Amino acid sequence: MELLLIILYSFFIVFIFSYSLIQLHLVWLYRKYQKKAASGPDFSRNPDFVPMVTVQLPIYNELYVVERLIRSVAAFDWPQDRLEIQILDDSNDATVDIIAREVAHFQKEGFAIQHVRRDNRQGFKAGALAYGTALAQGDYIAIFDADFIPRPDFLQKTIPYFQDPEIGVVQTRWEHLNEGYSLLTKLQAFALDAHFTIEQTGRNHGHHFINFNGTAGVWRKDCIQEAGGWQSDTLTEDLDLSYRAQLKGWKFKYLMEVGTPAELPVAVNAMKTQQFRWTKGAAECTRKNLGRVLRARGLDLGTKLHAIFHLMNSFVFVCVAAISLLSIPILWIKNSFPEYRLLFQYGSVFLVSMLFLSYYYWNSYSLEEKKRPFRIFHFIKRFLLFLAISMGFSLHNALAVIEGYIGRKTPFVRTPKFNVRQKTDTWQGNIYLRYRVGILTWVEGLLALYFIGGIVLGFYLEDYGLMPFHLLLSFGFGYIFFYTFYHAHVAQG
Repeated sequence: MELLLIILYSFFIVFIFSYSLIQLHLVWLYRKYQKKAASGPDFSRNPDFVPMVTVQLPIYNELYVVERLIRSVAAFDWPQDRLEIQILDDSNDATVDIIAREVAHFQKEGFAIQHVRRDNRQGFKAGALAYGTALAQGDYIAIFDADFIPRPDFLQKTIPYFQDPEIGVVQTRWEHLNEGYSLLTKLQAFALDAHFTIEQTGRNHGHHFINFNGTAGVWRKDCIQEAGGWQSDTLTEDLDLSYRAQLKGWKFKYLMEVGTPAELPVAVNAMKTQQFRWTKGAAECTRKNLGRVLRARGLDLGTKLHAIFHLMNSFVFVCVAAISLLSIPILWIKNSFPEYRLLFQYGSVFLVSMLFLSYYYWNSYSLEEKKRPFRIFHFIKRFLLFLAISMGFSLHNALAVIEGYIGRKTPFVRTPKFNVRQKTDTWQGNIYLRYRVGILTWVEGLLALYFIGGIVLGFYLEDYGLMPFHLLLSFGFGYIFFYTFYHAHVAQG
């Protein structure tokens, strides 16, 4: 039994170590891109290339943010006769009336803007996008979720890249409207910035598969159709279509230098909803597309290897949850069975994965905070807090991943939006937040106590090697437990 636990523990550690090596390689690719970018742009725009563009806004019950989204799109610096706006509205609340009012206003201003309604929500966001694409007049389709506020020059900075007939998608970097609102928003920005700085840039520069991020990007309509269109059999229709399109040979272009502002969730319950959809959807896409990638001819080994860890990145949460739960029995085994001590000494080599991951996040953080004095100390604090909160989410996200792998289907649940940008803004009484706290939250609270027990056991055994890990775990699970209840209370007003 002891050996079985050690083997399981080692398997999950090896996966995290392998994942960290891939992230380290992405840093290397990103740094190569930086050197190339420093030599100047390799692209010039043809002023005569002004194609018809359709802007799609998939909406479902967005009382707090839909008006600002529509107005930001109407402000695009693009010829009015070459612009079509589709508001793909599946709402069943007062959002419908707000959209109708805004559409009527901009139609009087001469915009080709449509309020597109369906009889049902079949397929959720993917279904709405597929419905709108069938009606779209544009050869290029820009997509924005409700929490984004694209800048007026968005199309001017993205559409010219489609002069290359092989480009199927142009994706921009997400920026944050409310990063400084709370610790939770700061840590979300910390994680997202690394994805949009290192991951997307590194993969794109290395000619590996990247993903459309569901919003703040533009598709070539022919690319969507050739790849099989929007499909709703996963919760991450964006990742799914991205892989199907790239397997068809389409190229994606990522623009790190072009940012599109968006709002970060400010409540733990809202973030849980978002994380569940992202992690489960990624697992579903792994089931659907990983085999196709591995069997694909013409893809080099490096691209396939990156695709494995790209599609399976949510499996890291399963690894973290498993290692965390096993860490206390492992601590006891280590001190009770001296015949395994040499094995544990070899296993400690994989702790360097934390160094690799910290270097990965440092490259992103130092870019954003390059003028901040003593930024290395700020980074260490931010990184440790990020690790702790990520660990606190590990059980919740691991269950989502397992559901995705075993094929258990659940509906697409949108992330509640708040229209919160400053610390003085309030979101009390938000009608879209769930007030009920489930049994999983109580389990997270018990796990905080469990890892405090691990700290006590470390003192008892005078073995302090896992104590930093248990400190982070107890803080992370305690934070998630407390703020799930607190934010549910605040939302009730």
